[in-house]
Amino acid sequence: MAAEVISQLGVVRSLLSRHGPAPVVADWQRLEPWTVARVRLEGAGHPRQVIVKWGRDHPDRTRTLTWRLRTELAALRFLSDDLGLRLAPRVVAADPAAEVIVLEDLFPRTPLDQLLRAEGATAHAERLAAFAGARGELNAATAGRAAVYYARRAALGPVDAAADRTGRWVGLRAEGIGQAADFGVAVSGPAESELVSVLEELDEPGPFLAFSNGDPEANNVLVHASGDPDPRLIDFEFAGYTHALSDAVCLHVPGPAWLSIGDAEAGGPADAYRRALARGVPEAEDDRRYGFGLAAACFSYMFVRLQRLGAVDGRPPGDHSRLQLVATLEAAARTAAAHGALPHLAGWALRTSGLLRRRWPDADLDLTDPASFPAYSPRLR
Repeated sequence: MAAEVISQLGVVRSLLSRHGPAPVVADWQRLEPWTVARVRLEGAGHPRQVIVKWGRDHPDRTRTLTWRLRTELAALRFLSDDLGLRLAPRVVAADPAAEVIVLEDLFPRTPLDQLLRAEGATAHAERLAAFAGARGELNAATAGRAAVYYARRAALGPVDAAADRTGRWVGLRAEGIGQAADFGVAVSGPAESELVSVLEELDEPGPFLAFSNGDPEANNVLVHASGDPDPRLIDFEFAGYTHALSDAVCLHVPGPAWLSIGDAEAGGPADAYRRALARGVPEAEDDRRYGFGLAAACFSYMFVRLQRLGAVDGRPPGDHSRLQLVATLEAAARTAAAHGALPHLAGWALRTSGLLRRRWPDADLDLTDPASFPAYSPRLR
């Protein structure tokens, strides 16, 4: 691995030398298992530290990272150069042919999820609200600008805008629906009709079509651990235009890392997101439209997670994946009920969670009890 990193550093020096004398690489630290490093530089006219990302065959050799890096490059330049936003790292230099991107280092910011795991959500309520507000600001500022982004992305290689909206999840969502049927809880009758309306909403977001990094969880935002959070969103490898409220799901339904995220209380992160979104998407102030879109996005996410149902059923009692699936079903149902939307799908979700609680007695716990499951309780792997 060291040899691979060192070879990429040569590309970095070459890239940066186009803008002045080549810098000296004083030190480097790998940040990810494969393709990210923090690099310390010495030399006039260059940043002292940068983040370097490069392409590499995936270890299982079934896919490569090439298109993901090109998407991230287009996304970050779209945000900074086309829209003038400071919500993500700036691109310092890039060579798409060599599959290398050099990014602004956002240190000393740290991933929000690490702070939540270490100190809990109560200690970082301000940072959670800032994270939610940044997601809403991203959606608001990019609504109506899809043509600009896709022109920039197409210049780097083929892209399918329609697939960006829902294509990434279509297969997993269908598999989740199928696995539920195999467990004796097929989506049928009025719930099936509501599911059709969910898919229509996500396929045609209308004014809610907005830009997302594609993975809006707390591990993909960097904040200052104290003082002004000043958040920056990271990891735009799956970026594209999709239903804006898909970015709000993580504020209502626990993502893969969590068993609970607490209630979407007035004045909390969910409200911060909605206020920020409404500045660019006025339709977010319409309770009916917002509630329906949010519930649709939550249920879509729920079905994606249910594609793991068979695998989780085969795990031993006490595995947190069981609790996490129950939490996902019930949180999606609570969100829909709170917004008076999709009652039949909400009922289906609660019936399914009841079945799983009976099948998995170890998962038959009160996930709404803040004493046992405070906000952002981590799922143990």
